[in-house]
Amino acid sequence: MIFAAVAILARQYEWAERRLEPLKQRALAGAARNVETWPRIASSTLLAVGVLACGLLWVSGPPVPPWWWFSHRSWLPGGPAAGISLVMSGLVALGLIAWSYRRFRRASVAPLPSGPGHACDE
Repeated sequence: MIFAAVAILARQYEWAERRLEPLKQRALAGAARNVETWPRIASSTLLAVGVLACGLLWVSGPPVPPWWWFSHRSWLPGGPAAGISLVMSGLVALGLIAWSYRRFRRASVAPLPSGPGHACDE
């Protein structure tokens, strides 16, 4: 997200343009690192789905439960607008995870060798 903001600023400011390429490299390296292992992929996906679920709960606006000891006004603050932003954040996160997986994980997995004489053929 920081890269996107600097990319917009780079259209008008030279200082932002100079910082754009290093930020791009760091963003891509971070995306590649986050899909290196299955536990990272699973935890990122679980977190994104959790944010999405919280957003859907927020949008539905359930009544204040009896165990909530704070003020009723503090239950799900921000109303549906906050819920919609959580849903959108969850969807963006899932989209970025999928993009990172397709871009970095699938590209790094080499196909199994095939042909006569390989262990796969026995």
